[in-house]
Amino acid sequence: MLKRVRILADYQFGKDIGNQLFPESCRFITSRRGGVRQVMLDGRRLATLRAHDGRLTLGLTGAKRLCQIVNPPGCRVTIQDDVCPYIAIGKSVFAKHVMHAALDIQAGDEVLVVSGDGTLQGVGSAMISGKEMFLSECGVAVSVRKGKDQEDKE
Repeated sequence: MLKRVRILADYQFGKDIGNQLFPESCRFITSRRGGVRQVMLDGRRLATLRAHDGRLTLGLTGAKRLCQIVNPPGCRVTIQDDVCPYIAIGKSVFAKHVMHAALDIQAGDEVLVVSGDGTLQGVGSAMISGKEMFLSECGVAVSVRKGKDQEDKE
């Protein structure tokens, strides 16, 4: 199971990310059929394996780990500081508030939403590409699944 989620992480986030994101001490919650459902570390959710497409979605703990592993601007959408309080409680990121986005981000990718100083504000799914986020003036850029202030509910 560990090998599988590490390979998925390498595919989604970049070469050799899986080994760093998912240490040997990870535990797994499995589905009724025996497949991986969630990856846990010290009782905290690192990631969930989506059944419909087999991709990983990160919990806040996993997002924090990824933020430390991947060098900027990788997997990141940088937002204006004045909207950080809204993102921290789980509100969506609008394109007009995006200051910078990694150009390799594609719609549907798992992304880290960070403030201007690089502090993690939330994690979610990109609704449009990184280039579109930076160039657009309207619409949702990132659907935030979890904001940093929602941590205790995870």
